[in-house]
Amino acid sequence: MTGRRILVTAALPYANGPIHIGHLVEYIQTDIWVRFQKLRGHRCIYICADDTHGTAIMIRARQEKRSEEELIAEMQESHLRDFNAFDIVFDNYGSTNSEENRQFCTEIWNALRSNNLIVQRDVSQLYDPEAGTFLADRFVKGTCPRCSAPDQYGDNCDKCGATYSAADLIDPVSTLSVATPEMRTQSHLFVQLESLHAFLDQWTQSGRHLQTEVANYLKGHFLHEQLRDWDISRPDPYFGFEIPDSPGNYWYVWFDAPIGYIASTKQWCDRHGEAFDQWWRSDETEIHHFIGKDIIYFHTLFWPGMLKSAGFSLPTKVHIHGFLTVGGEKMAKTKGTFVMASTYERHLDPSYLRYYYASKLGARLDDIDLNLDEFATKVNADIVGKVVNLASRSAKFVQTMGLSAEYPADSGLFEQGAMAGDAIAEAYEQGEYNKAMRMIMELADRANPYVEAAEPWKMAKDPSQTQRLHDVCTVALNLFRQLAIYLAPVLPRLAQQTGQLFGTPIQHWSDSKTQLTGTAIAPFQHMMKRVNKKDIQKMIDESRTDSDVDSEPQQATNEPESVAGPLHDEPLADMCTIDDFVKVDLRVARVVAAEDVPEARKLSKITLSLGGDEQRIVFAGIKQAYQPDQLVGRLVIMAANLAPRKMKFGVSEGMILAAGAGGKDVFLLTVDDGAQPGQRVH
Repeated sequence: MTGRRILVTAALPYANGPIHIGHLVEYIQTDIWVRFQKLRGHRCIYICADDTHGTAIMIRARQEKRSEEELIAEMQESHLRDFNAFDIVFDNYGSTNSEENRQFCTEIWNALRSNNLIVQRDVSQLYDPEAGTFLADRFVKGTCPRCSAPDQYGDNCDKCGATYSAADLIDPVSTLSVATPEMRTQSHLFVQLESLHAFLDQWTQSGRHLQTEVANYLKGHFLHEQLRDWDISRPDPYFGFEIPDSPGNYWYVWFDAPIGYIASTKQWCDRHGEAFDQWWRSDETEIHHFIGKDIIYFHTLFWPGMLKSAGFSLPTKVHIHGFLTVGGEKMAKTKGTFVMASTYERHLDPSYLRYYYASKLGARLDDIDLNLDEFATKVNADIVGKVVNLASRSAKFVQTMGLSAEYPADSGLFEQGAMAGDAIAEAYEQGEYNKAMRMIMELADRANPYVEAAEPWKMAKDPSQTQRLHDVCTVALNLFRQLAIYLAPVLPRLAQQTGQLFGTPIQHWSDSKTQLTGTAIAPFQHMMKRVNKKDIQKMIDESRTDSDVDSEPQQATNEPESVAGPLHDEPLADMCTIDDFVKVDLRVARVVAAEDVPEARKLSKITLSLGGDEQRIVFAGIKQAYQPDQLVGRLVIMAANLAPRKMKFGVSEGMILAAGAGGKDVFLLTVDDGAQPGQRVH
């Protein structure tokens, strides 16, 4: 698994607005994967650029009485500032308005022409009589012609996934002036995508390049019938590249935007003296695109077709992720959940968000939800309470004498961690970050009891325990460093701090297999503070406005309103005494696995860890309220001494505590940060 050459891209952010937490899902997801590949020793470059063309940029520049070039330059500076704040590092960040992009657009266009894939015909297009311009799809909204969902943009429906022309919308309205658009005739250029049908069918259905659900979606929605011609031009006025052999027409933004991947790579190659063809015309280079599920159509049909026609390498894999929600809803300014990256960064540590997103992201297209209470609890419990605490509770005791000359006996803890490295690496490779985080935290759950049992803070008071203290801290710090290596793709700042603490930078994944001994330890510096919920509230308050705005599909986020109401009028159960109650052994348990019981309407099968090797299987009636992936990793309270109950589906070895009326209204009693599996609840 060494010597791979990998080119990675994320979708180009549009240069018409700042970065917010919805955008950050993709760029953090991609940055983690790139950092992991580099840590594994592969040649991997992260390429991106600003998407700068189109009517939106033109209209905004006119409104602000400045040139489009001034606008996009300002936005690129803003975007890079936000990305840098969240430790998102690109090897090259370009612009689709570059000369390199113009040249590659021309090259690919000529290839499409030479393959007889371009046709010209008059089309009727919506025109805004008040704004005096033809309307790009994004400037028309109306009712979806397929599913009748209201308030949909003019190119695709975010409810049913249908694609269409803006003219197909029911009751269309211009978003520029709120005028009713008129139909006018204009000459347009089209790519005859149907000519590439056989190739696209083979490429998308090969099982190598796309997630299974994406391949099935394309087959069921597009490839089962003749593919529509792709409208690839827009008439003057339009901010973009004028088509050389068609004066007065401009390449549509979705033509030149993905070509920006190639142009940005060329800039990187020129800067580093690299041969461009080794990156975009070589079977030895892997090309990985990370995108949101709202732009599947463009990246899995149009884009491969363009590349194939022009002789460029095809994507090795298109990694597609779901949308972000906050509290289960789209984000809204009225609720303060439409949070800009810069607003977040003023109040909270970006490392918090990187870890939280990693703990939620899998390889499927499932949406991820930012639950702000869980956000605070998870970061405080996992990173501060389990990982950083290993270092903070032991480093100060060995500053003067350094680590032990030989690695002490640790009951196999370090070896167990080293052996887990390959499985954690495979989870990263497959994009199963949530699985990787669970495995890393399981290692932390094994390491912390070692320190807690040894109590180095007590040993430090007993001169006869000096050597034992030395050894215990050596083990604790090595286990901490091992965790920091595995978390390095997600938490690069923590990895850097760890390198400074040990005087040895984290440079390779295999560092996790080697203990450090006999080395000096630098004075411990604060690494990460706990999430303060007051800071979260300040962020929400700053983001809240009196008027709401539409959010792009991939940015869908919102926090639900709190709901308060009377309790259900149900009879109270028979009274129990305090003597009855104290018989119940309540313990903290971590959910390490969860799955539906297909034959049961309400039951989920939950595997709980009570610390060490002790695990219990519990069947809980929470199926309608929680998806399995929402449960894994949570700290819950269980009745540990409940007599086992034999059920149709297996033996239930305890009970998880929850409250609510049942069905979807079930709320697990979760544990605040800092608790350890197996800890008794009083």
